[in-house]
Amino acid sequence: MASIRERNGKFNVIYSYTNEKGERKQKWETYETKAEAKRRKKEIEYKKEMGSFVVRKCKTLDELITEYVALYGKENWALSTYEGNVSLINNYILPIIGDAKLSEINTRFIERYYQSLLKRRAVINPLNKTSKNELVSASTIRDINKLLRNCFEQAVKWELMEKNPCIHATVPKHKSQKRDIWTADTLMYALSVCEDERLKLAINLSFSCSLRLGELLGLTWDCVDISPEAIEENRAYVFINKESQRIRKESLNALDEVDPELLAKVLANPEMRALLNSLAKTMKYEFYIPMSIFIVHMENLSPSNLLKSPSFSVKMMEINSK
Repeated sequence: MASIRERNGKFNVIYSYTNEKGERKQKWETYETKAEAKRRKKEIEYKKEMGSFVVRKCKTLDELITEYVALYGKENWALSTYEGNVSLINNYILPIIGDAKLSEINTRFIERYYQSLLKRRAVINPLNKTSKNELVSASTIRDINKLLRNCFEQAVKWELMEKNPCIHATVPKHKSQKRDIWTADTLMYALSVCEDERLKLAINLSFSCSLRLGELLGLTWDCVDISPEAIEENRAYVFINKESQRIRKESLNALDEVDPELLAKVLANPEMRALLNSLAKTMKYEFYIPMSIFIVHMENLSPSNLLKSPSFSVKMMEINSK
């Protein structure tokens, strides 16, 4: 049997096992939440009952990361985060230091690894078309450090390592580039030359509500209130609770939080990537649209050009008729 004990705001799963020498030992595994601890306790008791329980013994970084992704990543990462982290693991971690023994990994080892990455050619990204001659950037190494640091932190909690080698490691400096943003004049010019009325609406929403592309594409009518009453009372709003993402089929297979019907449709697509509407666990917020912005909205819309989207056309014609 296993038990759970709370200590210092964290939850420990405690159980006994017999080592290779036949000695009876006690092991503590630390988890951030009680729910995680309960899942692990249930898993241990079930496997012990079935006679298939094995105490975690990761000797190499490859073995540790495999367990880390299975136990931590799949429970805590969103779809896009999972895909990005797995890509870093397969492209820059396992091929280079995957065979390293955990007992040999220290801060010096990590720093030498980071320095070697600066001289390594980056893996070509099919989405942003990374150049074949481009080296791994300091920004990518920063992401790798963030991933490894969390991985080693879990290893310490699981008592697989004594300390986290990434805590004091020096990470190559990353110079963030200032993003170019549209001014109000640029926005008005874009609207004046845009001939697609629906695209004008998308531009207005993106600007007035600070929506990212995925959030904009994920909007559905149940998340929008632009009724005549709401406009008149100055309480028209857009509610953001989901987004559209591009996700690999491998990521969909690995995570089990996707609607089965949606998953079936995506997997039926012969392409490696497909659009997926994914509910974000922590993303729920509202944008209230002031009357002045809404008026700009309407001046750039012509219901007669929106007949391809009946529900949209009916809604907008309702408002225009007021």
